Amino acid sequence: MTYFGFLIRFLIIPIIIFLIITWLDNKNNKATIGFANGRAVWIAILIHVILAVAYTTPWDNYLVATGVWYYNPQLVTGIVFGYVPIEEYTFFILETILTGLWWWFLARRILAPAGIFQSSKSIRIMSAVVLVFVWIIFTALFFSDNQPITYLSITLFWALPAIFPQLLYGADILWYYRKLVFLGIFVPGTYLSLMDIIALTDTTWSISKEQTSGILFFGILPLEEVVFFFITNALIVFGMTLLLSNLGSQRFSNWKSNNYKGLP
Repeated sequence: MTYFGFLIRFLIIPIIIFLIITWLDNKNNKATIGFANGRAVWIAILIHVILAVAYTTPWDNYLVATGVWYYNPQLVTGIVFGYVPIEEYTFFILETILTGLWWWFLARRILAPAGIFQSSKSIRIMSAVVLVFVWIIFTALFFSDNQPITYLSITLFWALPAIFPQLLYGADILWYYRKLVFLGIFVPGTYLSLMDIIALTDTTWSISKEQTSGILFFGILPLEEVVFFFITNALIVFGMTLLLSNLGSQRFSNWKSNNYKGLP
């Protein structure tokens, strides 16, 4: 299967389905309780697309340049930017759009949490501290040049710093909307991981056995690929939730007001 064939079957078609659902929801004025709706969501998705391409490009180029991840030259167009085929850049964009639309679909259907939101500075700080601790461990592993841990360590070395400000800003908000956040991450993370099996079987792309842990699901899917899909979806869902929630907007307004007044 060509790389673009994979993208059409497993990302573009689901995106078209969710676009139709979104159009029907908008036509019926379906509300998104607790979150901004309409144009704000499209802007949020666009912001995440731009960030995804900008932040993922150096990481993915490193993987291809060092042979951690490689593609079948017969199954791509041959248009390459840096070390990475254009299909891979397209994947960044389509995954972000798909997960963004899935988040919007859920946000319109999951009931708002029953309890009253309680702001918690301790949750924000503790979650960020734990994340930094994990990042330090995998950064050390990455620079230790331990080959079997290369793919996993470089992925966490790259992704966790982007999650750090999200947790520091709104870990308590994410916990308050934990059902939305969990389903927003789990479903596309699982879906893309399973679709990855098809791509690996068809050699659309391949993963270095020497630079991975050897932990496989279904005898073919590396742990590292599952981690990648779940962590990238976490970045998108965390961002969408914090950017579009009324709680996130209110916190930003309060912080801006306090800074304007010169308060700590």
